[in-house]
Amino acid sequence: MADIQMRFHREMLVMNSSVAAALVRQGVDVDRDLEFMNLIEPDTVRDILRMEMAAGAPVLVLGTRNMTPAQLARRNMEDKAFELSVAALTVAASLKPQHVLVEIAPCGLPLDVSSKASLVEHKNQYVEAARVFEKSQFDAYLLNDFDDVVALKCALMGLRQVSDRPAFASVNVDARGGMRRGTLEEAVAVMAEYGASVAGFCTGAPLDDACALVRAAAAATDLPLLVQLDVAEKNPKQGISTPENPYYCADTMVEAAPRLRAEGAQFLRAVGDASPAYTGALAATMFGFDVIAARSGE
Repeated sequence: MADIQMRFHREMLVMNSSVAAALVRQGVDVDRDLEFMNLIEPDTVRDILRMEMAAGAPVLVLGTRNMTPAQLARRNMEDKAFELSVAALTVAASLKPQHVLVEIAPCGLPLDVSSKASLVEHKNQYVEAARVFEKSQFDAYLLNDFDDVVALKCALMGLRQVSDRPAFASVNVDARGGMRRGTLEEAVAVMAEYGASVAGFCTGAPLDDACALVRAAAAATDLPLLVQLDVAEKNPKQGISTPENPYYCADTMVEAAPRLRAEGAQFLRAVGDASPAYTGALAATMFGFDVIAARSGE
């Protein structure tokens, strides 16, 4: 694997769609068995990632989102953290991708922002998750799916306590950049202050709003930007974008990719109900393009 930091502010890069979504389409209960699939059905996970690579994704995000101790405990797998990490990375290594990202999602514990004990407990969840992976080979972490600025701060602090690897961070926002607690601008400021290498967001908002969100993020930070478009439902019969489901088919990515690039995005990903066709549309549209000069400083 090449050093992903050498590509920051350079060429456009596309990530695979969600491993979890692909497993759901195969009837897997991902709330219970997402990580466990790497142990019991590695060929299934490998085939999903292979299809994403064939579609053109140079960056693979692994299905490791529930690797905090609290999330593993909910699945009665708290004693299998290292085994799960090895299994996930072994599947990825067998495919020889350009870059691999280890995804870690919120720990799910209640968070009392007025309690130092609660904040420390949250931070330690990400300390332990990172320790599981630190001696392994991969490019970067992806702190993903956060909707609380304080929880994101705890995650970054915990990660940076044990790791100096690149860290992508992404928050879920609505059309105006709102979160359950905080705003996109506040989240980006936390990312910059607490050691994120790439600032990102995920939204299911229509493309005009998504572009405005990129402009807001670009104005708030010089970090490379990640945009994840949340596909509510893959439904080609819909025929036209709607506010409720703007990314109803893979062809919508053909328009979205260059517009997001023009606003300053570098890393692009379709998530939610997206399939490899979405990844392929993003990759084909962005093939050979560099980050625009205004963002790269060239």
